[in-house]
Amino acid sequence: MEKNTILSIQDLSISFTTGAGEVSAIRGVNFDLHRGETIAIVGESGSGKSVTMKAIMGILSSNGKVNSGKILFSSAKEDMEEDIDLLKLDKKEMRRKINGKRIAMIFQDPMTSLNPVMTIGAQIMEGMKWHYKTPKKEAYKRAVELLQLVGITDAEKRMKNYPHQLSGGMRQRVVIAIALACNPELLICDEPTTALDVTIQAKILELIKDIQKKLDISVIYITHDLGVVAKVADYVAVMYAGKIVEKGLVNEIFYEPKHPYTWGLLSAMPDLDTNDDKLYTIPGTPPNLVNKVAGDAFAPRNIFALNIDNRLEPPMFQVSETHFASTWLLHENAPKTEMPVELKARVERMLGEAKKDGE
Repeated sequence: MEKNTILSIQDLSISFTTGAGEVSAIRGVNFDLHRGETIAIVGESGSGKSVTMKAIMGILSSNGKVNSGKILFSSAKEDMEEDIDLLKLDKKEMRRKINGKRIAMIFQDPMTSLNPVMTIGAQIMEGMKWHYKTPKKEAYKRAVELLQLVGITDAEKRMKNYPHQLSGGMRQRVVIAIALACNPELLICDEPTTALDVTIQAKILELIKDIQKKLDISVIYITHDLGVVAKVADYVAVMYAGKIVEKGLVNEIFYEPKHPYTWGLLSAMPDLDTNDDKLYTIPGTPPNLVNKVAGDAFAPRNIFALNIDNRLEPPMFQVSETHFASTWLLHENAPKTEMPVELKARVERMLGEAKKDGE
């Protein structure tokens, strides 16, 4: 693993045993995350985003099974050996060495991740006491500082509050404070703004960005909202049916997308500048992963699909040093296919806006 890489997922495959049969939820996922950087993982519900993150945290449900792969984590802290394969740690070791201490997770609904019968202060202090045996007085002081860091006014007073006494936005700030309590090196944000209204969403995203700069931590965002991605990410990985189908720098994915699924996601973003009064939707539905996928999983929904898509799964084609896409359209013998005209016009508008903002 490269020195600057904090997390490397290699050929990860996960399946779940269900009443309907074996579901191949993750089908060979690969990506690297570098220190201090943000990667956003995007895709429709059921594409495998959250399952991948749960595997990193060691919190897969009991019917989940890792069939192959590695999740290598490299800590910069001295008390830990380099390049630990997280899949080789049992749940007890994960809780003791990793969860909260090295890697912390912010879930989408703060009400389900906070304990309703514990005060806010006690919940922030809990991790410090458990992982580092921090004395109560010191933990209390740090908890107050964390509440101030996440923008909660009257922090001392809030320490005594219970979750139901706070608004949704404040609860999510508390969840972020809990995640930061033990100085993690990696923060995983699972749709952290879904349960919040739009104005609060923007503030929470700004907050996470500011904290990342101050503390120099790496961040993984899981989201289906490409608007969020544009604001926060350095890199983007687009997931479909348990695989990453396109990955690259945020500008490459937004301005030079190559996979028809990415075209569909970008086209489905609401746009105030278009004359079209209908919102684009990707036709069809994602495949049922109980059934074996033959060829390209996106082929049945892809108006640009080639004959080969029904027979063979496309490899990852390299577009640039940082940009890769898994579509036969990039094969040298494939017919030349451009992104849809409407999307091209939208990309040009986005580029124009970005230039204006940069001036």
